Amino acid sequence: MDTSTEVTRDTRFFGHPRGLANLFGVEMWERFSFYGMLGILPIYLYYSAADGGLGMAKATAVSIVGAYGGLVYLSTILGAWIADRLLGPERTLFYSAVLIMVGHVSLAVLPGTAGIAVGLTCVALGSGGLKANATAVVGTLYAERDERRDSGFTLFYMGINLGAFAGPLLTGLAQSEIGFHLGFGLAAIGMALGLVQYTLGRRNLGETASEVPNPLPASRRATATGVALAGLAAVAVLLLTGVVTAANLSDVTVWIVGIAAICYFAVILSSRKITAVERRRVLSFLPMFVASAAFFALYQQQFTVVTVYSDTRLDRDLFGWEMPVSWVNSINPVFIILLAPVLAALWVRLGDRQPSTPIKFALGTATMGGAFLLFLPMAGGSGNSSPLLAMIGILLVFTVAELLLSPVGLSLSTKLAPERFRTQMVALNFLSIALGTALSGSLAGYYDADNEAPYFGVIGGVAIAIGVLLAVASPVIRRLMSGVR
Repeated sequence: MDTSTEVTRDTRFFGHPRGLANLFGVEMWERFSFYGMLGILPIYLYYSAADGGLGMAKATAVSIVGAYGGLVYLSTILGAWIADRLLGPERTLFYSAVLIMVGHVSLAVLPGTAGIAVGLTCVALGSGGLKANATAVVGTLYAERDERRDSGFTLFYMGINLGAFAGPLLTGLAQSEIGFHLGFGLAAIGMALGLVQYTLGRRNLGETASEVPNPLPASRRATATGVALAGLAAVAVLLLTGVVTAANLSDVTVWIVGIAAICYFAVILSSRKITAVERRRVLSFLPMFVASAAFFALYQQQFTVVTVYSDTRLDRDLFGWEMPVSWVNSINPVFIILLAPVLAALWVRLGDRQPSTPIKFALGTATMGGAFLLFLPMAGGSGNSSPLLAMIGILLVFTVAELLLSPVGLSLSTKLAPERFRTQMVALNFLSIALGTALSGSLAGYYDADNEAPYFGVIGGVAIAIGVLLAVASPVIRRLMSGVR
């Protein structure tokens, strides 16, 4: 990796390049705005007009939230392509942040479904572009063998979780005390602060972050523009003819992501540019792709079923004051901040004795299923009777499952990637998250607060079964991985 000498010698931010502080800040504010908005979005969609919401059916509301989350991860592929072929990572990151702010402003000021349509589209596309490129720009701050690299990414990861912690607290408080649009407005202000801070520090990122790795030839730009316009026209037709509606949006997203993933696997596996060993490694990723999608189908229900549960079933009374619904979304980031260093140290300590990647995936998926079974002792209660302490315990299990699987997935996709398809394998990992996130919206439509046990029992049991099957198949998968652990 070519990185400017001036940047790599910089130690002005806790021994790291000053540009890391800039990226830390913009990612923190982006996550603040993203999770702050997401914390109040579901209840805004299904609360009645008298309570400041849009009065949608809960099944429709969670479908929109699931589809939105899936599209965020799907758009990371578009963001990566724009960076690689048109603008470079740094400029794509900047314009993505602008688009996110426009989306939050739209949610804050545009009334009704217009604000939802414009706002969520802008935030989804912008978040995908920022997510795809922020990590890449962090990487340009370090030379290939710079020993500070892992530490730098750890600091960057802390910024993500600080924003994810603070966002739901402040936007939720604003929503509960004043109204939804102020909550969305706070998310917009947070992103605006991130943009100002980022703009002031762009010069600290070095020239490498602005380079376009694989420029699109001028002769092909008209074709790319035509494809983009045709895609937008197709979406418009599907919406206007009623083929795609708010109620089935998550189902449609599941199909789109599923077809995209099948096409990606088919292109890679059928290519003559990969070796037999590389083909076996791609095949080994198939069962873990399924496990990852199953995991995120449950994990991302923090923003669908868990939000509805927190609103209708959770006792949120704190010494006579009712805690905002979205505050529940701040519990997971706290546990991540506390436990991520512990688990990272454990893997280092175990070295070669740590579980193999398939076993980590199996443990993560089964643990996630176990978290859903923990809702069963409280099933059948009435009103807001479930204890807050129980929810905190369940979200602790969510976090343990996340740390077993989520950080491993991106690393695994790079290790198993054929030389000619490195970016596509990373895209496949994001597609598994997109598929699971969209599924979280589709599945949430079956949740019934008056009859919870079947939902939590079936969903949790299926996830545990997938984990067990993956563990049983792990010897075969490891052979296919051909030396990759």
